[in-house]
Parts: sequence; structure tokens; C-alpha cells
Amino acid sequence: MRHSSHLDERRKELLSPLLNAIQLGGLIFLALVVLVPLLWLVSTSLKGPAEDIFTSPPALLPAEPSMAAYWQLFAENPLGSYLFNSTVVSFLAVVANLLFCSLAAYPLARMRFAGRGLVLAVVVATILIPFQVVMIPLYLLMVQLGLRNTLIALVIPQAATAFGLYLLRQSFLAVPGELEDAARIDGCNRLGAWWNVMIPAARADLITLAMFVFIGTWSDFLWPLVILDDPSLYTLPLGLQQLASSFSLDWRIVAAGSVVSILPVLALFILLQRFILPSATGDAVKG
Repeated sequence: MRHSSHLDERRKELLSPLLNAIQLGGLIFLALVVLVPLLWLVSTSLKGPAEDIFTSPPALLPAEPSMAAYWQLFAENPLGSYLFNSTVVSFLAVVANLLFCSLAAYPLARMRFAGRGLVLAVVVATILIPFQVVMIPLYLLMVQLGLRNTLIALVIPQAATAFGLYLLRQSFLAVPGELEDAARIDGCNRLGAWWNVMIPAARADLITLAMFVFIGTWSDFLWPLVILDDPSLYTLPLGLQQLASSFSLDWRIVAAGSVVSILPVLALFILLQRFILPSATGDAVKG
């Protein structure tokens, strides 16, 4: 038995480097699959006006790097306005979603009342409803409220989501009840316990939700296309669509616009990734 166990251990020692190499190779392959299209997009945007972007075989690196496409992009198009509109809408959508979803998730997680399970089930079931189903009623509602051709109309559909409510409810359920009891003893009411205990404890999930809402709002194309007619209110996806129509023969400018639209999302992820940690109650205790 000892000899057999020794052979098994020896076999594992020999196979371990091989398995690690296979895993590393698989991860490198997946990274290339994800990064090559992005690198191709950046390369296309940096190619000079005289360089052929449709060479065969394709050239991944530009022969004569140039920022001409970016200069032309900002000089001949109101890209700054598109960026401003998208930033305002995405920021307001994130703030509203975090506020409303956390306020709604708290009673569903920590309070006992009749019909709580039914309310949660109905809310979660709305995830199965495609946006196209509610788009026309939502459009009519915005028209009746006088919000058509306004940035607020872009924020309202993202102000509260079933996914955000469910995510934060599950996060609040993981908070020990002793922390909430201690806050109540110290004089906090329900709202104070929500702010001082639940919000710090759910920081990682709040940041995760913020990233999901920001990316979804930033990249949304269908709803702004339906509700907006004023070009001065166009968000970045609509602006890029106009860009592709205007410069259909110069894909360098289209690629440059796409790169510009990706950069804020990438920057947000880099800034917030260190905060995305497993939810812990230590922050609540420190608070």
C-alpha cells in the first residue's frame, strides 16, 4: 500500500507541471481570442490615410502609425457632446439604481411581512420579459409625461432593475443579524441600519452592480434610438451609428470612434476591480 501511494504521489508530481502548462496554454488562447479583435480595432484606427487596411494577409500592426483618424473624429463630429450625454445618463442611472435597488432589497431581506416571497418572485420574474415587450408602453408613458427627447427618459428604464434588487437582497441576507441588532441598540432606526450596516457590508456587490448598470447604459442603442430625435442629445452609440453612416468608406474613423467608446468602460473596470472582493462584514464592523 505504501508503495502504491508513493507511486501515486510521484505520478501527480510528474503530471502537475504538464497540467499547469495545459491550463496556461488554454488561458493564453482565450486571452488571444478576446484581445485580437480589440488590437485589430486599435491598429485600424492608427493606420495612416495612405495605408491599406484590407491587405492580405492582414497586418496587425500599422506600418505608419498616425493619429489622423482621431483628430478628424473630434474635429468634424460633435463627439464631445455624445460623450457628455452618455456620461450624464450612465452616471444618473448608476446612482438611481444603487439607491432604489438597495432601498427595495433591504425590507425584502431583513423584514418579515405578508406576501414578501410573492413580491420577490414577481420582481425576479420580470427578468424574463424582453425589453422589446415593454418598449412601446414605456415610450407612450414618456410621451405623456413630456419626457420625449430628454436625457431623463434614458435614465428612467435603468433607474431600478430586478437583477440589482435580487443581487443586493442576497448580499443583505449574508449580513449577520447581530450587526443590525447592535446598530439598533446604538439608536439607529431602520434607515440608519440600512446606511451604516448594510451598505458598507454590501460594498463589493454594489460596485459590481454599478459596473453592470454603467456598461448596460453606456452601450444601450435601441432605447435612445426610439426616444431621441434631437442630434444634440444623442448618446455615444447613436453618434457612432451616425459616424458609420457618414464615413462608410473610411473605416479608420469608425474604428477610432469605437476605441473612444471602449476607453471609459475599460478605465472604470481598472479603477474599480480592486474593490470587487468577496462581501464581508468587516467594513460594517469598522463603520
